[in-house]
Amino acid sequence: MALKLTAFLAALLLAGCSTTQSISIRPRAAKEFAPWTDQAPVYRLGSGDRLRVDFLLTPELSQEAVVEPDGAVALKVIGRLPAQNMTLDQFQAQVLSLSSLRLTHPMVTVSLSDAKAARIIVGGQVGRPGVYPLPPRATTLEAVMLAGGLLPESRMDQVVVLRQRPGAAPMLRTVDLRAFVSRGAGGESIALASEDIVFVPRSHIAEIDLWIDENINKLLPFSRSVGYTAGSYTP
Repeated sequence: MALKLTAFLAALLLAGCSTTQSISIRPRAAKEFAPWTDQAPVYRLGSGDRLRVDFLLTPELSQEAVVEPDGAVALKVIGRLPAQNMTLDQFQAQVLSLSSLRLTHPMVTVSLSDAKAARIIVGGQVGRPGVYPLPPRATTLEAVMLAGGLLPESRMDQVVVLRQRPGAAPMLRTVDLRAFVSRGAGGESIALASEDIVFVPRSHIAEIDLWIDENINKLLPFSRSVGYTAGSYTP
């Protein structure tokens, strides 16, 4: 039994030492993801967003308004109307249509003053996984730093960005933060959009270490003295 266990551990540790090969993260069902484009999806309004509604011919009716927790906006000339999950164009068309019932040939423009509802989800091997407000022009690296930075077992060169799109297939790509930090590779610094998911995976070495801990060290009665080195591998 001891010889079999020793042979098993040796084979596993040698596998850990062979991690100089390229390791690529791929979606399990690639056909479910659309090809990646850097064009951000159209922003949809949410609770806390601040809007500027201008009536060009009757400026006394112009105002700033906030999307309330129930997703509605209160305007002086119309009253309360829904805004949750609408695009700016959709909301502007709604304001124009309803204000036409009270005004003659109104001219309306709606702009977004403060996107309070914009958010990103950061998970995996970061200091504080969670949901965070999306800073203006935030990149993948900024999202990771916002979530407490990388952990020692993080894999910097295969950070996953998943972009959700209402009514369309999500997009997925990986970002090489190591290349961006070490040599300023501009193509690895993508701008994030609201509802993007950023996931930092474990290094392959960390996965092997976790597997040994869960399947060997916690099940067999011997001290945790087994170790290995990864040669020239850098997670």
